Amino acid sequence: MKRTAFQSNCAHDPLAETRIEPRKCKHCRKRTEGPALHDECVGAWWEANREKVKAMAERAKAKVERAHLKQRKAALLRIPDLIALAQKDFNAYIRERDKDQPCICCGRTKTAVDGLGSHGWDAGHYRSTGSAPHHRFNENNCHRQLVYCNRHGAGRAVDYRIGLIARIGLAAVEALESDNAIHRWTREELISVRDEYKRKLKTLKAKND
Repeated sequence: MKRTAFQSNCAHDPLAETRIEPRKCKHCRKRTEGPALHDECVGAWWEANREKVKAMAERAKAKVERAHLKQRKAALLRIPDLIALAQKDFNAYIRERDKDQPCICCGRTKTAVDGLGSHGWDAGHYRSTGSAPHHRFNENNCHRQLVYCNRHGAGRAVDYRIGLIARIGLAAVEALESDNAIHRWTREELISVRDEYKRKLKTLKAKND
């Protein structure tokens, strides 16, 4: 097919593909140099889209109200509540991070232990959150552990230490053991921890899927 002079010129024009199409009126679709609607089309467009615009406004209003409600609820949460929420998201991340790892203290890969059936997995802390609360969100201090070992075996600290040395090294374990700093978690810190581990869990799950 014979190419026109305009087509031939466009083929050599580096800006041809980036040229902006003429703006069209949202109602009559005719060319407009000014607003998205011709003045004479405003009324007709509004009548045709009244319900759609109303629904969009209601959704926007509901979104703002949900955000305000979320803020009000957060303001009512006490420090223990925020710790529990942050711990939930942190623990979920640890379980996902270690999902292909065996139990940190016994090396088992299945949850059925000693005929007791399936008891699932915990995010078990080497130094407990009671004795070392400043390490409750330390990733080196927390690893996937069988519920059986963590809850019914009192954490199995000796075996946990052996497994932990194999996983993160003696120096890192001794650093955990020697750090006895006192730390009081603030509302801002706990909210930040929760948000961080929500993001990290989402990213990790997307990577693992």
